[in-house]
Amino acid sequence: MKLSLPGLALGLVLASPTPIAAQPAAGNDIAAIRKAIHASIGWALTKDRALLESVLSHDPAFFIFHPDSKTTVAGWEPMEKLFGFWMDPRFKATGYEIRDLRINLSRSGDVSWFSAVLDDCGAWDGKPSCWKDTRWTGVLEKRDGAWVIVQMHFSFARDPAPTRDDRAGGNAG
Repeated sequence: MKLSLPGLALGLVLASPTPIAAQPAAGNDIAAIRKAIHASIGWALTKDRALLESVLSHDPAFFIFHPDSKTTVAGWEPMEKLFGFWMDPRFKATGYEIRDLRINLSRSGDVSWFSAVLDDCGAWDGKPSCWKDTRWTGVLEKRDGAWVIVQMHFSFARDPAPTRDDRAGGNAG
């Protein structure tokens, strides 16, 4: 069985960015957003389901695009069904790394969006699997003082194959 480590991600949205320094209490919000982003992946290392549930929105609008077309998540109920896979003793998260994390806040201060590059690794029944250099975007909303992820998008870059001119160092043009 190929291991698919669903995470969380998303398309950009709703509000235009303002410099973080212009946001009241932006530093505290950025720290809380960063913590939620890390929790959305890192929870799997200890299988802390409550941690993951605390950083995701539990409503029908919750959405995740995964790199394959079969594991799109639309709504909280389909997300809950994924816990069967993650909590199975045959699944073990082995590590993750988030690079190039960029966090933005809306002018109103209650919406945030991020982008990053993610490595998310684990094993199923002892067989290792890893998402490497995964492009990850997401949107969070501040609800009742807490930042929750409402949408995510994961993808892998697919650059075109080099042409003969590219391989020869030539310039087609």
